[in-house]
Amino acid sequence: MNTKKFNSLNTSVIAHRGLSGIERENTCPAFIAAGNRSYFGIETDVHVTKDGQFVIIHDETTERVSLGKYNINVEESDYSAIKDMVLPDLDSSFNRQDIKIPLLSEYIKICKKYDKICVLEVKNPFTQENIIRLVDEIRTLDYLESVIFISFDFNNCLMLRKLLPNNKIQWLTSEEITPEVIDRLVNNKLDLDAHYKRLNEKLIKELHSKFIEVNAWTCDNEDEAEALAQAGIDFITTNILE
Repeated sequence: MNTKKFNSLNTSVIAHRGLSGIERENTCPAFIAAGNRSYFGIETDVHVTKDGQFVIIHDETTERVSLGKYNINVEESDYSAIKDMVLPDLDSSFNRQDIKIPLLSEYIKICKKYDKICVLEVKNPFTQENIIRLVDEIRTLDYLESVIFISFDFNNCLMLRKLLPNNKIQWLTSEEITPEVIDRLVNNKLDLDAHYKRLNEKLIKELHSKFIEVNAWTCDNEDEAEALAQAGIDFITTNILE
């Protein structure tokens, strides 16, 4: 199995949860698969465990990603509860010992090794203390300048902007992009990461006129992705396109 090629023109393409069309999402194999290809960036999701470890997983619990074998709430549990959990391959087998829930540091180190931009989604509302610790951990790994932060939680974006005046920070949304939304982004110096169905050439041009960069999630159709690229979108996030 391989990626589906499309004409991305000048658009930067981001591997959603790693190359999740080929490897189990948000695992080191998915990040390495993306690292070995032409992607500009690798997107992932970060939660914080009860004992303060930053771990890479999309959902709050392990139920879906483990195909029901485990059902542990990550944020209500210590890291030791998930540390050795083996996740299934895409064929549903549990034969590979390398498919696990990574730490943030593992993800950052893979992106750094392959010279990929980190696109890091901060899941759920973080406390200010955890936002500060998150930023400090990435800074310690000497990769902070290569991270784009994204979040559905607007307050997460505001706290990150206060700490990081120069990093790219994108507010995630599936909502309609209204003039009020655009003003809110402009006033807080934030970019936009919107569901791709919400975007069109006219809106992209309007956002660019306000100096707002635009990311589209999550587009897996070649024709739709090429149309977005032709419309001048800055980033496309995808599970399988390259």
